Amino acid sequence: MIVHIPNVLDQDQLALCREAMERAKWVDGRVTAGHQSAQVKNNLQLPEGGAEHRELGEIVIRALQRCPLFISAVLPHTIFPPLFNCYKVGMGFGAHVDNAVRQTADGAIRIRTDVSATLFISGPDDFDGGELTIEDTYGSHEVKLPAGDLVVYPSDSLHHVTPVTRGARLASFFWIQSLVRDKTRRGLLFELDAAIMQLTRDAPGHPALASLTSTYHNLLRQWVET
Repeated sequence: MIVHIPNVLDQDQLALCREAMERAKWVDGRVTAGHQSAQVKNNLQLPEGGAEHRELGEIVIRALQRCPLFISAVLPHTIFPPLFNCYKVGMGFGAHVDNAVRQTADGAIRIRTDVSATLFISGPDDFDGGELTIEDTYGSHEVKLPAGDLVVYPSDSLHHVTPVTRGARLASFFWIQSLVRDKTRRGLLFELDAAIMQLTRDAPGHPALASLTSTYHNLLRQWVET
């Protein structure tokens, strides 16, 4: 399930991110790549644990915690501290699957990667190329979103970033361990929650709402891993 989540960051937050990225010292993005990914990864990254990384990570985490669509789609148990990358002209990331387990450099956080996320900090007019391309049962999906928008998708998906041909592509990327490990069950819960929210808007007080909400929570109770 690929979900587009708009307006996670507002214009003020984006400006703070860009200003911090301009003053930061970037390192080779392969520092966080696994063996296979390192063979096809060519980008820059903010050093994990650095001042800018911590500052921007806090901005992103606070924004995610205030985003109902993100919570509904992902059902987060643990969010890996967001990382930040830059693709300049000629840089890209070949086809790969994200590591099943991610651990922070200090070992304080270790998660199972159920959901991957890319939060665009550059807008589509800021660069050419740089599309995130995600493979699933229905084919290839190219993703290039407005600045501040987020895409989430299953971490077992084969995906790549096409080479940038103009400008620079700035983004945050991170992973989530979900309360519901199975992506099919997670998708069913997301669809049910969306139906409940639509019915709440269109027919507030409808007697079916109590039944649907009960079903949602009883399914979550069966499938959740705490």
